[in-house]
Amino acid sequence: MRFCLLLLGLVLPLAGALAQTAPPAPAPAALPTPRNILAAYAKGTRSLDGQPGPKYWQNGADYDIKVNFDPATRLVAGTVGIAYRNNSPDSLRQLWFKLYPNLYQKGAPRDGKFAADDLSDGVKIERLTFNGQVLDPARYVIDNTNMTVSLPRALGPRQAAQVAVTYSYTLNKGSHQRTGEVAPGVAFVAYFFPRVAVYDDVDGWNRLPYLGSAEFYNDFCNFKVDVTVPRNFLVWATGDLTNADKVLSKKYLTRLRAAEKKDGITSIIDSTEARLHDATAPNAYNTWHFEARNVVDFAFATADHYVWQATSLVVDPATKRRTRVDAVYNPKHDDFEEVAKFGRKTVEAMSYTFPKWPFPYSHETVFDGLDQMEYPMMVNDNPTPTREEGITLTDHEIFHTMFPFYMGINETKYGWMDEGWATIGEWLISPLIQPGLVDDYGMVPYAQAAGTEQDAPIVTLTTQQKGTPFFLNSYPKPGLGYLYVKDMLGDELFTKALHHYIRDWHGKHPLPNDFFYSMNAGAGQNLNWFWQRWFFDPGYPDLAITSVVRPADKPAQITVTAKGSKPLPVDLTVTFDNGSTEQIHRSVAVWQNASTVTVPVRSGRTIQKVTLGSLYTPDSYPADNTWTAPQ
Repeated sequence: MRFCLLLLGLVLPLAGALAQTAPPAPAPAALPTPRNILAAYAKGTRSLDGQPGPKYWQNGADYDIKVNFDPATRLVAGTVGIAYRNNSPDSLRQLWFKLYPNLYQKGAPRDGKFAADDLSDGVKIERLTFNGQVLDPARYVIDNTNMTVSLPRALGPRQAAQVAVTYSYTLNKGSHQRTGEVAPGVAFVAYFFPRVAVYDDVDGWNRLPYLGSAEFYNDFCNFKVDVTVPRNFLVWATGDLTNADKVLSKKYLTRLRAAEKKDGITSIIDSTEARLHDATAPNAYNTWHFEARNVVDFAFATADHYVWQATSLVVDPATKRRTRVDAVYNPKHDDFEEVAKFGRKTVEAMSYTFPKWPFPYSHETVFDGLDQMEYPMMVNDNPTPTREEGITLTDHEIFHTMFPFYMGINETKYGWMDEGWATIGEWLISPLIQPGLVDDYGMVPYAQAAGTEQDAPIVTLTTQQKGTPFFLNSYPKPGLGYLYVKDMLGDELFTKALHHYIRDWHGKHPLPNDFFYSMNAGAGQNLNWFWQRWFFDPGYPDLAITSVVRPADKPAQITVTAKGSKPLPVDLTVTFDNGSTEQIHRSVAVWQNASTVTVPVRSGRTIQKVTLGSLYTPDSYPADNTWTAPQ
């Protein structure tokens, strides 16, 4: 999700200077580790080399969902069959479920405010069975977005169970929080089914309620989903549409099949055809069948008057596998006309440039909705006022494909482990889509708030933060940390380290120290000194030019001092008496064991001005970042 800065009022005036502190001594070999995580190492489910431990396990399930959605009444009703696998060493006497639609239940706690008209009675559980036995409603207790089910007999280690739930609820019309009606005839339907909560090796059951701001933590599961909607409504969803020939009329099916094989943009349904209502099979209702394997969530969208553009590209040259990229939007929204191109370029950049990993799914659909939110193979994006915002929003949300979906991040607790990656992805990919685009997302807010009461270490749990601290620690600060390590290691070694982490943990649930130690192993370097200072320690970024020495017969020397405790790259622009310039760069590595660095100037011309800083080097005290020669 891309966080809107304007909602936070993030321009924070600083009342006076903060105390200057010297950089700390080098960090110890091991990073700080909470006791509950230490217990996982002791049990052998996690390892200090960053890999899953020899006794690592995680639970999973196969979901067979049949859901009916009526756009007129917004009623969501269906059945969910769950083949749940307990791979843990524990006997489970309860199952915990997530009922995410109950964020809209009357009286439910939530981080924001919803209109009274959008509140409902929540999810109605009409029938629940366990291994074929109908459970008395007294056995399950609904506590807002959590539901606990007492089992008639324990589900033992390495055992499986069959659960079936019949349920219904009314989708919200307004107060759109990641899901709901977008407009008459359009809806984005997410978190729409009862699902078993994560049971893991650290927390046991994920008992944290969904309050609307912190995001999600789900197991990797397989889905077979039937979505039934009235005639003229098309459906786009997570997973592959396996019965396109049954729900699409021949003309549009032919175009879809062509788009899956060609590089150019295909107009599957144009603005004129969107009004014809001839794209679907002529039945009163059509059932769209989707299948997805090894994904953490499933969402769908539906509309009866949207334009549909598609393109595809080879994402894996070794196998020639292609990914289709869709843009589905209201024809009145001109800003969406390039979204298919933006999406295509993002998928291409992810596959070949950063993180240089073949895009893992067969399609990606960017849907014109009312939010800025990602799902496996789906994006719910609002219209944007500028082309630049359309680019940065599109690539940010699509980049989430890798983090948290391919990597199974617990966003509820560790938002920085996915939002930080989407932020650096946005910074790096946006200029590839539009050369010269300057994306300074989060830079000014961080420079102004760093080291204040609004700032906290990145590793602070997301559940313990709101507003400014949540934004800083989820987006710009971790994004900068990843960017600085990339610069320090160089592209080739950084890519090697990142790929090591991806191979270790894709399809699993990495914790913060799993990431740090896996990157260390992949790089072949102990980077704990940087992880400690940037992710664990308090402090703020502040570099200063403390001297410029210009001897007549030797290269000039510029000394930069770290007044703050956050290590930053050194970027100097030296301007000479003839107007020419020299750029000097040093990575954060110079600060591992030093508080000052002196760099020579190659040119022998007279220096007139030196400027310290660059786009991605926020500085809380920039007044000492410029030196001008005395006149």
